[in-house]
Amino acid sequence: MQKLSLSQSLQQKLSPQQIQFIKLLQIPTAELDTRIEEELEINPALEEGMEEEYDQKEEDSFADEFDDDYKDRNDDLDIDTYLQNEDYTGYKMQGDGNYGEEDRDMPLATSSSLLDALMQQFGYLQLTENQRVVGLQLIGSIEADGYIRRSMQAIVNDLAFSQNVFTDTEELEEVLQKIQTFDPPGIGARSLQECLLLQLQRKDTSDPYIILAMRIIEDFFEEFSKKHFDKIQRRLNISDESLKRVIDIIIKLNPKPGSVEGEAGSVQYLIPDFILTNSNGKLDLTLNSKNAPELRISRSFADMLDTYDKSSKQNKSLKETVSFVKQKLDAAKWFIDAIKQRQQTLLKTMNAIVRFQYDFFLSGDESKLRPMILKDIATLIDMDVSTVSRVANSKSVQTEFGIYPLKYFFSEGIATDSGEDVSSREVKNILKDLIDNEPKLNPLSDDKLEKILNDRGYNIARRTVAKYREQLNIPVARLRKQL
Repeated sequence: MQKLSLSQSLQQKLSPQQIQFIKLLQIPTAELDTRIEEELEINPALEEGMEEEYDQKEEDSFADEFDDDYKDRNDDLDIDTYLQNEDYTGYKMQGDGNYGEEDRDMPLATSSSLLDALMQQFGYLQLTENQRVVGLQLIGSIEADGYIRRSMQAIVNDLAFSQNVFTDTEELEEVLQKIQTFDPPGIGARSLQECLLLQLQRKDTSDPYIILAMRIIEDFFEEFSKKHFDKIQRRLNISDESLKRVIDIIIKLNPKPGSVEGEAGSVQYLIPDFILTNSNGKLDLTLNSKNAPELRISRSFADMLDTYDKSSKQNKSLKETVSFVKQKLDAAKWFIDAIKQRQQTLLKTMNAIVRFQYDFFLSGDESKLRPMILKDIATLIDMDVSTVSRVANSKSVQTEFGIYPLKYFFSEGIATDSGEDVSSREVKNILKDLIDNEPKLNPLSDDKLEKILNDRGYNIARRTVAKYREQLNIPVARLRKQL
């Protein structure tokens, strides 16, 4: 006899509105326009601009008449709920600061033309239709730093499943070799080793030092990356001068070829999400006005219900039509509500950060940054830590001292001999300064750095020194040694 067991679990499912809000919350201001454009394209019930005046009594009368005619329908089609314009239509949200276009588009230029440059060069290749599709997939797999990190087999699978194009890794390699001839040199590499080799192959291969550099990267890459120069020198039987010449060639190569493109191409601006101004010692925070779009429920779309009311009541498709209209009006209302909630959450979170780090925002002095974690702000505004994290991870603020990502203000605390907590950022700055000024022939080990920091009154362990050093992208002492 089989035993039957009954288990019960409690799960919290997010509503479509909550999911929409979360997605809107985590995108930065620079991407909000694009997201709104997408919604405007798919939902005819949503429009840009201020709400036009109309006769509310006439609308209410129509809604009542419509409901009387269709009392026997099974679903709840409370049309007048979606025709109200008090809360959702024709609004301009809080945060529309009184600053001009120059203030909203802060001139912090970032490159955006790598893809355009690659596509332009791709157009000159003589390819079959199948190769062209393969090439486009490969270019689409190139990340911002210029590398392809997906395996060739994974890209073969992508083409088969998403585009119904069947190929193999050999054809991918053939097309990739063509793309790797594009500028900037090193583009489309799958590893640092391949990236450096691609760049060396573009140089004068009749130069003996170039040939030597290629051999070192090809055959002794691990030793080179670990700076075991003495081992390379013995294996190749080369002089100190030759080794130094080759190392100079290699270290001048670009490890991130994607980052150099776009200097003369199109430019985007890093648009801050918040503007913080200091008015005689009083800090004023506003949302960038790009966060406050003018959106409204489409009156013409809502008026379609009036047309339906005048049509034959025997029309069987009427109910489906009204349901479609209601769905689109619903979606428009939800989207406007999510934008409004996004603005309120952004302001609430940033105001709390300003209060917590008030001394820093007044002076710009990094030493006045207080240790602050996500939970500190979440507690202040009575919100979930995940909500604060979504705001902090993708937003920035314009201050008198420059644009700062919100992540900059979050750091743990380190105790000092005086019993005070200082920001880990202050310790990192000291650590970086120590390493910048260390003797290059005898770099400071983590143990020595720990002792120096302890002598200065910072109670920090060696493992914490190592963690901060890694966060600063600084290699261990052995790898910092220079000839």
